[in-house]
Amino acid sequence: MYNVVLLIERQLIELDANQVVALHEGVDDDLTYHLLLPVESSAAMLSSSMSALGGGQFMPISEPDTLAVVEQEIHEAGEAELEASAALLRDRGQHVTAKLVEGDPIEALERLVAEVSGDEVIIMTEPHLVREFLKLDWTSRARRALDVPTLHLLEHLPFEAQTEI
Repeated sequence: MYNVVLLIERQLIELDANQVVALHEGVDDDLTYHLLLPVESSAAMLSSSMSALGGGQFMPISEPDTLAVVEQEIHEAGEAELEASAALLRDRGQHVTAKLVEGDPIEALERLVAEVSGDEVIIMTEPHLVREFLKLDWTSRARRALDVPTLHLLEHLPFEAQTEI
């Protein structure tokens, strides 16, 4: 069994799925993709949103159920994105597991790689130039933490365009 752990920042599109599958066309072993999609906790997301809107001042929520509603919406949206991404890979004949994660995505990645005896990691994000320059991006952190090949791909861009960035 060859296990590829795929940490994605947002929902995959057909191009992403095609490129990931193309990377493993020569693998003779049974292949499984293990998808991870991080979601922010509603408290952190709401707090950062309110801070941005309120000029740095936290604005309390008047409705006690608002946080629970936001949390539910975040998880439902995340589940929908994750299932749509998994479906794209399944449509290409691949075995897929999928999981939403809260908290630090690299810690979740480490746990999953250990759990499934991951053979390689693919991290798909949009460009984060400052984080990448400072080596604070997911890929740099994963390469320091893991002892498996780790590839960074840019979401929604063909391979040829990724070499230009």
